[in-house]
Amino acid sequence: MTVSPFDHPLLSGLLGDEEAARHFSVEADIAAMLNFERALAEAEAECGVIPRDAEAAIVKALASFRPDTAKLRAGVAKDGVVVPELVRQIRAVVGEPHDAFAHFGATSQDVVDTSLVLRLGRAIDHIGLLLSENIVRLTGLEEEFGGRALMGMTRMQPAISILVADRIASWRAPLKPHQQRLKEQSGRLLVVQFGGAAGTLDKLGDKALAVRGALAARLGLGAAPQWHSQRDALAEFAGWLSLVTGSLGKFGQDVAVMAQAGTDIRLSGGGGSSAMPHKQNPVKAETLVALARFNATQLAGIHQALVHEQERSGAAWTLEWLILPQMVVATAAALGLAAELVGQIESLGR
Repeated sequence: MTVSPFDHPLLSGLLGDEEAARHFSVEADIAAMLNFERALAEAEAECGVIPRDAEAAIVKALASFRPDTAKLRAGVAKDGVVVPELVRQIRAVVGEPHDAFAHFGATSQDVVDTSLVLRLGRAIDHIGLLLSENIVRLTGLEEEFGGRALMGMTRMQPAISILVADRIASWRAPLKPHQQRLKEQSGRLLVVQFGGAAGTLDKLGDKALAVRGALAARLGLGAAPQWHSQRDALAEFAGWLSLVTGSLGKFGQDVAVMAQAGTDIRLSGGGGSSAMPHKQNPVKAETLVALARFNATQLAGIHQALVHEQERSGAAWTLEWLILPQMVVATAAALGLAAELVGQIESLGR
């Protein structure tokens, strides 16, 4: 039994996306955090901040390091974040005289936020492929049925005759701008977080910017000023997720209404009823509507998480952890369901 429906043993069959969820697993998170610590040691040695011997000891230790997750869990309960206990374990493995150089000049938020960005980059690759698939499938649907007639509906009432292509255009047209928005946003989102204790990189002196640039390059991220308390790029991305699911929800709503009338669309593989065997429920269409409304609701919470006090907020930061992963998985799930729903349309129009 789980709290989230997205990884629920039963509900995830409808609402889940295993590939997207994988990037929010504890294994993926720890791997990304260790990647940060490794790249940090390499960058600092490259810039002359820590000795090369220390870099070698840290890299060697991390190559075989396996954290004690029970102690990590206890550490989170105490510290509110996993990094202090994780770093303690890393330093214990590195050993003297080099242990003090592990995590040098960094803070917990640098590790956690950079881990998030690294994992979001992989989730974005997956979501981008699903988005492209939907565009291709809707284009194929138009090629098959686009020339047929359909009654246009305005305010839930018959209006004038239109072509099936006109309605499909309203489903497909928003998706291409979403692709462009994602491309534009990625440059602002996929950047390293590195600011040290209070965002000033005080321990690195005049080598701070060089280390940040080297760290970003090693992680395949953009170099940017620290953003500990500036969360606008994440909020912008959450807005994009809600826009995508909103567009797919419109598609789902249209299909559900058309299926109710039963004359303009024929679907295969509808959901069954335990009481009425004759029914073919438009389950995927309904779920698209639900996921659109879910993300729209969560977006308000992400905007609440923009409000950080001073240089770091534990409360706003934690709120982000509660919301953003579910929005990402909801979007991936919606894109997968939408592509499947297009494939279930056997006939459209007259």
